[in-house]
Amino acid sequence: MVLELPGMRSEAGPAFSAETAAVVQAVGSFIAHVAQPDRSVQPVLEEFQAIGATAAREGRTLDGLQDALRLGARVAWRWLCEAGAALDRRELSRVGEAVFCYLDDLAAACARGYAAARVEAAGDQHRQLLALILADPPPRPGQLATVARAANWPLPAQAAVVLLTGPHPAAPTGAGPLPLPPGVLADWTAADPCLLVPDPDGPGRPAALDRALRGHPAVIGPSVPLARAAQSLRWARQARALAQAGALPDGRDGSGPLRCDQHLSTLLILADEDLAAALRDRRLAPLARLRPAQRDRIAETLLAWLQLGENAAEVAQRIHVHPQTVRYRLRQITELFGDQLRDPDCRFELQLALRIRPLATPRHP
Repeated sequence: MVLELPGMRSEAGPAFSAETAAVVQAVGSFIAHVAQPDRSVQPVLEEFQAIGATAAREGRTLDGLQDALRLGARVAWRWLCEAGAALDRRELSRVGEAVFCYLDDLAAACARGYAAARVEAAGDQHRQLLALILADPPPRPGQLATVARAANWPLPAQAAVVLLTGPHPAAPTGAGPLPLPPGVLADWTAADPCLLVPDPDGPGRPAALDRALRGHPAVIGPSVPLARAAQSLRWARQARALAQAGALPDGRDGSGPLRCDQHLSTLLILADEDLAAALRDRRLAPLARLRPAQRDRIAETLLAWLQLGENAAEVAQRIHVHPQTVRYRLRQITELFGDQLRDPDCRFELQLALRIRPLATPRHP
């Protein structure tokens, strides 16, 4: 059955829009569905979803389609009243109600397509903006401001990059797979997905980020000025590599994301692991004469002694041994390291080497 709605064409005027034509065809499909109940209306719903998506991509509103749907409902009802002389009032009322419900379904399908296309467009803008922010060298301020304005994203003073250390969530739909705080930029389509968090140290922001990342081990790069976001990404990648090597906590124990801000000295010391290992091997060479267990005890005692101002009693309390044991070990330390213990530069490098020793062990046994 094909439905002709001349009244709709005349009421729509000379500008018989594509939306109006689609409504005419859709109402005709509905009447055909009444005559043939096994005929699916799903293709029509998909067509209206596509119409809504097209309107969003072209920057138009849904006003024209909504006007066409209202007009279609009015003309369809008039046609039914004129053509349904053989129907009693109750049957005519049921058919009319079904037409209006069907048109409501069309409007809903169109709105879904419109909303999905808007979200997709916003996602494209945010991915473009994120790539621009993380570019190295960074973009010109004017260029970044233009793209941010188009994406309706206020430029923050500070930002931090987040990397996931485990498998990232499934492919996102809508706003994304994680309930992220407002303003967070994400690119889940990249080979190495990352997030950019504006104002990461603002009131309530750290707790909100922890909640969003719960169950997903992650590394949060240091908070930096927005123009230096690429550095936050670089340090986050460094921390992730150290966590995977066992030198930093990886968050898999439920302790929450690894925050680089809390491990800056470790990141600095191990920025070049080969150089750090060379310093460790040079300054701690005297320990090689000892047995492994003895080596660990002497290293622990020496580090505490250097940190606590050579106070044997405090060292004993820190490492939970008797003060006399500390004094005995200090005599061994003096024999092993000699004049290095009196040279300020050597003492500084000894502290670095002793701190590197447990950190570098997973990579440099």
